[in-house]
Amino acid sequence: MGARDQIRQRFNELSPALQQVARYVLDHPNEVVTTSMRNVGTRAQSTPATLVRFAQHLGYAGWPQLKEAFAGDMGLGTETYGGRAKQLIGRAQDRSLTGEMFEVQRRNLEATHQQSEQALQKACALIEKAPAVHAAGFRACFPIAFSFVYVYRLFRASVHLVDGQGGSLEMQQRAFAKGDALVVASFMPYSREALQVTEAAKAAGCRIVAITDSVASPLSLLADETLLFTINSPSFFPSVAAGVAVTEALVELLASRAGKPVIRRIDQAEAQLFESGAYLAPPVARGS
Repeated sequence: MGARDQIRQRFNELSPALQQVARYVLDHPNEVVTTSMRNVGTRAQSTPATLVRFAQHLGYAGWPQLKEAFAGDMGLGTETYGGRAKQLIGRAQDRSLTGEMFEVQRRNLEATHQQSEQALQKACALIEKAPAVHAAGFRACFPIAFSFVYVYRLFRASVHLVDGQGGSLEMQQRAFAKGDALVVASFMPYSREALQVTEAAKAAGCRIVAITDSVASPLSLLADETLLFTINSPSFFPSVAAGVAVTEALVELLASRAGKPVIRRIDQAEAQLFESGAYLAPPVARGS
């Protein structure tokens, strides 16, 4: 049983002071892992001594051990990817394996929705005001940035992918201008390139939307708005599915607020994709 499941199961037996801590750590698991006990205590309106009592009540020696358990739940512990993969060996015939993954993804989406619902509106307002929008995500976070750019460009031309292809990262960063928006994605362990791009955008006067796993991440600390997503996975590598869901929700909001002209732009873009051969034409009905 994971640390958070244990807290949920034993919640009713906790004192009011410990329940206050429990609510906070269940709602902010990323902060438990990435920030100090003192910071968690301050934000939970509790004391370090109460946090230690909370951890010990759950059977841990102290806060560091509870923090390590949270990290393990999130796939962020000291264990390597290979170490986590060892746990999967021999489970090929385990019929609960795939169900476990889909259940974790369902929880990830629910947690991400709760964490980012209000911030999505603010991020949308920031992005739609920007003269140009840039998006960056590297390695596992590349699909988050690419899907955002691909779909958003169906109705807005001034959206650009920052991917550093061919060693072009510095060249792409020179396109950043004051008032532009940067949408950047990364999770722990954080991408050096993502931080570099964020710092360059900040220096250029861009507004920044961070899509990340913690308000304490280096991207969030530089951002104007942060969209949190949950990366839990029972597999050996953290999940980015909820991060993609965040960008889909963001583009949905942007389209809904763009007005009737967006319909014509999307129709034109879709028609061009079919005309160019990028999309296969739908089959013609027989007898027509």
